[in-house]
Amino acid sequence: MAYRILVADDEAEIRDVLRLYLEKEGYEVVEAVDGLEAARLIKQGGIDLAILDIMMPGLDGYRVLRNAREENNLPVIMLSARGSDSDKILGLDLGADDYMTKPFVPLEAVARVKSNLRRFYALGAGEDRSAEETALEVGDLRLEPDTCLFYRAGERVELTSVEFRIMKLFMESPGRVFTKQQIFEAGWGESYMVSDNNVMVCISKLRAKLDYGDKNYISTIRGLGYRMEKEWGAGE
Repeated sequence: MAYRILVADDEAEIRDVLRLYLEKEGYEVVEAVDGLEAARLIKQGGIDLAILDIMMPGLDGYRVLRNAREENNLPVIMLSARGSDSDKILGLDLGADDYMTKPFVPLEAVARVKSNLRRFYALGAGEDRSAEETALEVGDLRLEPDTCLFYRAGERVELTSVEFRIMKLFMESPGRVFTKQQIFEAGWGESYMVSDNNVMVCISKLRAKLDYGDKNYISTIRGLGYRMEKEWGAGE
């Protein structure tokens, strides 16, 4: 069955180009001309990946993303004519998996779609899984690779696909220090760029979702990287 891709942009030319190239790769494409329609289609279900333009009428891409993250964990690529770091960080902070700046090369867009689908559905939601993975438990945290679900103290916590992969890395080796490069390559599946601050933003978001009271699950090891504590309360 072909993956179903949502392309949400108020520019018909952008939608037409993405549809043309994605359908050539065998994907099914559905379109939304504004944020309200995009939000409705995501809520309706059946979307495997969404490409969301930031500047859309009705609801902007950020609001559509925020609403989607309340109920869905599908991969999301943000699309914008603005390429500033602050725009990118805001999108990632809200739970986007990737960010693409206009004008873009259509083949690059296809490559990003392929990369995000491969990274996300290789965790267990895809049809090509050949073996089940054992759930990981560290303290009151539980991660289920085959269902892509994550729990803290029995309560489900919604994670993006990147956050899920990073937590999997940590929980497979609690107490081990991971460098920013190792974390980036595990989370994004790409070569690390020294100036990239995505890891810092993602760790900050994970802490906001996990930490409560005096429990600090992820510690900063100055000059080295980050580690998951085996005993809560030991982190910074």
